[in-house]
Amino acid sequence: MPEKKRSGLGRGIGALFSDFESEELNSENVVELPLSEIRPNPYQPRKSFDQAALEELSQSILENGVFQPIVVRKSVSGFQIVVGERRFRASKLAKKTSIPVIIRDLDESQMMEIGVLENLQREDLNPIEEAQAYQTLIEKLHLTQEQISEKLGKSRPYIANYLRLLSLPSKTKNYLMTGKLTMAQARTLLMFKDPARIDAIAQKTVQEGLTVRQLEQLVSRTPAPKKAVFAAQPSPFLQASQEQLIDKLGTKVQITDNKQGKGKIQIDFASTEDLNRILELLDISLN
Repeated sequence: MPEKKRSGLGRGIGALFSDFESEELNSENVVELPLSEIRPNPYQPRKSFDQAALEELSQSILENGVFQPIVVRKSVSGFQIVVGERRFRASKLAKKTSIPVIIRDLDESQMMEIGVLENLQREDLNPIEEAQAYQTLIEKLHLTQEQISEKLGKSRPYIANYLRLLSLPSKTKNYLMTGKLTMAQARTLLMFKDPARIDAIAQKTVQEGLTVRQLEQLVSRTPAPKKAVFAAQPSPFLQASQEQLIDKLGTKVQITDNKQGKGKIQIDFASTEDLNRILELLDISLN
């Protein structure tokens, strides 16, 4: 009985890509497939491709061909790209009819993990695409932030800070995706609670070129809600505790106190899946 192929899950990104590299050195494993039979990876985290860079790659392919085969897997109808969508798109742009490929025997989970992690390794995603890639790994593959950080060699707070960006309203997300807002500016905007207010301040930031420091000053001048019972600004100790919870949970957290030894902790979540993620981080089981 043939040995069962080991799943790529949990093996680490280096091991997965070393497999590709070793197989690409063996020309017998490279075949030519019609572009018409190949479909993009549905879990591709990159939603936008730089057109100028694609045209430059297209011209290179037109003159020299595709040096590095793309990696695909057999699907119900044709083939799906695992790694190499830029080369695929550039080949179509160059009016090519086929492309060299390596066909891998991968299941849905393996294709997702390799496709997402490979793009994250390249570090050319915009912040929202990167955040959505982390969320995909959490929701679809049930990886924790700690597991993702280990696979990518990034700190867990780094992962958590990107996930927080997903709670931004759509207009502000678009500014971030197109490079009109920086990561630091977007994180500062998260200090505002009202989505309409965030979008308004984001637009003001883009139009007037506000710095992070100026945004922080805007936050400090924002009046507390009229019905607030607790103090608007926590003590330095509570502020530090609040920041640690934000980094640990990857979401907005507010700690307030009434200066009488009592207070409250408010933890925001964006969806049922997000709540389950937070409960897991707090080691709370509802089973």
